[in-house]
Amino acid sequence: MDQDNHDIEQEQEMEETTPTDIEAASTSADPSDEGYVAPEEDEGEGHLHTLGGMYRHWFLDYASYVILERAVPHIEDGLKPVQRRVLYTMHLMENGTLHKVAKIVGATMAYHPHGDASINDALVQLGQKGYLIDTQGNWGNILTGDEAAAGRYIEAKLSNFALEILFGDKITPWMKSYDGKSREPVYLPARFPLLLAQGAEGIAVGLSCKILPHNPKELIEAACAYLRGEPFTLYPDFPTGGIIDVDRYNDGKRGGQVKSRARIERIEDRVLSVRDLPFGKTTSTLIDSILKANDKGLIKIKRIDDMTAETADIRIYLPVGVSADKTIDGLYAFTDCEVSISPNACVIEDDKPRFLGVSDLLRHSVKHTRELLQEDLRLQLHDRQEEYMGASLERLFIEHRIYKLRPFEEAPDQQTALDVIRKALEPIVGDSLLRPITDDDLARLLEIKMARILKFNLEKNEQLILRLTEEMAQIQHHLDHITDYTIHYYSSLLEEYGAGWERRTQIGHFGTIEATKVVEENLKLYIDRKMGFAGTGIKGGEYVCDCSEIDDMIVFFRDGTYLITKIEEKKFLGKERVLHINKYVRGDKRTIYNAIYLDGKTKTSFIKRFHVSASIRDRGYNLTMGTPGSKVLYFSANPNGEAESVMVKLLRGATSRRILVFEKDFADIAIKGRSAKGNIVTRAPIERITLKEQGGSTLGGRKVWFDPDVNRINYNDQGNYLGEFESSDRILVILPSEQAYTTDFGESNHFSESPKVIEKYDPDKVWSVIYTTPEGVTYIKRVSMPDSKRPQAIIDPEEQLLALTDEAEAQFTLITKPQGRKKAATIEISVTEYEPLKKISARGKRITALPIDSFEKVESVADETEEEEEELTDE
Repeated sequence: MDQDNHDIEQEQEMEETTPTDIEAASTSADPSDEGYVAPEEDEGEGHLHTLGGMYRHWFLDYASYVILERAVPHIEDGLKPVQRRVLYTMHLMENGTLHKVAKIVGATMAYHPHGDASINDALVQLGQKGYLIDTQGNWGNILTGDEAAAGRYIEAKLSNFALEILFGDKITPWMKSYDGKSREPVYLPARFPLLLAQGAEGIAVGLSCKILPHNPKELIEAACAYLRGEPFTLYPDFPTGGIIDVDRYNDGKRGGQVKSRARIERIEDRVLSVRDLPFGKTTSTLIDSILKANDKGLIKIKRIDDMTAETADIRIYLPVGVSADKTIDGLYAFTDCEVSISPNACVIEDDKPRFLGVSDLLRHSVKHTRELLQEDLRLQLHDRQEEYMGASLERLFIEHRIYKLRPFEEAPDQQTALDVIRKALEPIVGDSLLRPITDDDLARLLEIKMARILKFNLEKNEQLILRLTEEMAQIQHHLDHITDYTIHYYSSLLEEYGAGWERRTQIGHFGTIEATKVVEENLKLYIDRKMGFAGTGIKGGEYVCDCSEIDDMIVFFRDGTYLITKIEEKKFLGKERVLHINKYVRGDKRTIYNAIYLDGKTKTSFIKRFHVSASIRDRGYNLTMGTPGSKVLYFSANPNGEAESVMVKLLRGATSRRILVFEKDFADIAIKGRSAKGNIVTRAPIERITLKEQGGSTLGGRKVWFDPDVNRINYNDQGNYLGEFESSDRILVILPSEQAYTTDFGESNHFSESPKVIEKYDPDKVWSVIYTTPEGVTYIKRVSMPDSKRPQAIIDPEEQLLALTDEAEAQFTLITKPQGRKKAATIEISVTEYEPLKKISARGKRITALPIDSFEKVESVADETEEEEEELTDE
């Protein structure tokens, strides 16, 4: 944070004093009172100051000073005062050579009264942004957070871009410096949306400013679109790259939010690389957050290395058995690999802070730029007009030998000489001049020396007048079409300086990562049923499951009650009360609980199946009807909705039924909510219930979708439907790099690039591949994609893919280029003519060695029929 940001703690201390406290302190007049404050006497005027008056006046003055003079940028040039003074000082020192930063800082102190530290920090930050200052030496590193070298070791000068867009003495408003000894700009005549390109951040009294940086190329394109009356949108672009979610950007206004993510790539199965950084983070802070998450057990890593040089590269090595996809999600969920940023666009306009959106800031900048260009053109036109007047009068003065007139030579004083010249020119000039002749025009004629008169060249004078006439016409044309001129100005900036202005931050949509699903299970849950304790610190207890410190557990008791509570080191649940305990997964509808319970009021036994997908933590629930004396007779938890069959034995002598043992199949019971009563099993007393046979799942496969907007698997009907998956099923992924691999259908799967093909894997499906080698030979092969976690190359990287299809009867037409006397040949390709191969790495069958002129797929009759049916349906 720079030196212009105010001390937050001091502000908070001031804000803790309420207006009531101030008023009470200011009105307490009794010296014996505890809150009495003696008035101070001004030595000069004997004026008394009460504490309330000091807060009402001096504090407001102080707040205004911090807001206007320190922390918030000006709307016209997008600069804070210290930045403006640094750039103005460098402009005064500009001679095309580099200057020591220490020298620049010292010269700037003539305009900035707040010390050299704030000046040096502002200069370094401007240099690191890379737009306005050319640097030499060690200026630090925004990736690693390394600081710049001392000012005596590094050098700087204004960039050509800064000289182009920032300065113009004739169109700059001026004011006295703080000591009155010199002048400084009120604001620089910036002819570019510098504020949006650089971004700004500052903390003042009662408000803060946070404007995110944007891409300068996109800013220019948006400016031109606005001038043409076209719509435009602006999104941040960070110098550290990464990925950004702008769904809630809200045009950079208060209340908006963006999420910035590091770009994480999987180099190997157990090696991850962080390539780009989130905005505002460095490799040091990012590594610290990763190590803290590892120490807390939220993620598991083996070691971490910082390989950052010109670009960021943090290598994360994973232990054996740790999922890379799950770790990536964990990095986003528990570390600074993902950060939320709340923009707050605030600027100074008319000596007041204003909260605007970035679109409003761009519109204001474009309008201001057009006004500055218009004013500059008018000044140029005025200069050309004055030069034209001078050249025209000089020609007339010399050509008509007015300097030889006797009244002129004998004129006793200057005024008489001017009158003689005026009288001589009046009949000659007529309407040929741009404006009436003034005494200043005539006075300049008196300053012409005889040597210049003798060397006067009429032809050169006429050429000068012609050139000035053309330039004035061109300038006037620009003034008449000032909007087109402004668009051309922006376009010329992009053409001249736009190299390297490509967007660095990728815009995307982030899916919601549930922390409980990606946290590493580094703890073990135990239960001591005899003593009634459960937790991660129970010694010698019964093992339940692996868990993490942020997980919840679900506990069912013998009386039919249950609750969801946080897993702790040791928690008392009740002696001999616990029927079932396990880790609780919120939203899980596939874990089905099968139960038979006795109602304490009616003594009737009921059977039910239910899931617990949502509950409030530490609130008691009941799977029975809640009557006194109710209890659970049989209970099972089934993670995939399995339904077993049980044998029910009735109590002998307590019923008149002859058949005391019968079978009950849970598969016949519908799955309902937890509060459902269930179906009657029997009204007779039950002696015992035993498991007869473990059944299969009654839920069927899990429906899986792929959302291309976020490149994630989900089960929530978002994106493209992939199918219904059993536990052993896998997903086939074909990448744009022509590599194929298979993976499971877990939600933690990561796809670094949008897959070319993603579908349910069918090991029997045959794919047809047509490709061309670098030598120009075209091949076809038909293969089945292997079930491999490692990406397998379908073709070599240097080969060109022509077609990849799973259509069983696909047909293609290939036309070769004519070669010498050989005419172009047409080759019809039907994939059914080729036998499937065993290996994906096989070369295949050669089609032709001739260069290809065109290649296209032949639409089958079935496809055309389907299209016609769709058209008829639409009609």
